[in-house]
Amino acid sequence: MPYNKSIIKSFIYAFEGIFYALRDNRNIRIHFIVAVLVVFAGVFFRVNRFEMGIIGIMILLVIMAEMINTAIEEMVDLIVSEHKVQAKIAKDVAAGMVLVAVVGSVIAGIFIFTPHVVKLFGLD
Repeated sequence: MPYNKSIIKSFIYAFEGIFYALRDNRNIRIHFIVAVLVVFAGVFFRVNRFEMGIIGIMILLVIMAEMINTAIEEMVDLIVSEHKVQAKIAKDVAAGMVLVAVVGSVIAGIFIFTPHVVKLFGLD
């Protein structure tokens, strides 16, 4: 059953990639910490399932963007040893992708959490 072994190996490689990213990338660790805090905030404020789903999707979007950014940066560093404008552009665009994902997540978080915070502090 070589097909099954290749599927298992694929999962192993994927988990190795996740562990590498968590171990060696400070920004991904920060995103994971913030994600845990946001999930706890969602539980604390008792956001509904739809809102929690949006939170989960935004968390995945940011972490995926950061992992793609890491892969692009590693690949560029592997291929290009000298300073090239194209290498800088590739890295900058990948970093920009993460920034766009984070800003989108913050905006979604503001829409989701503001009514709960307002209600908590009786500001309505």
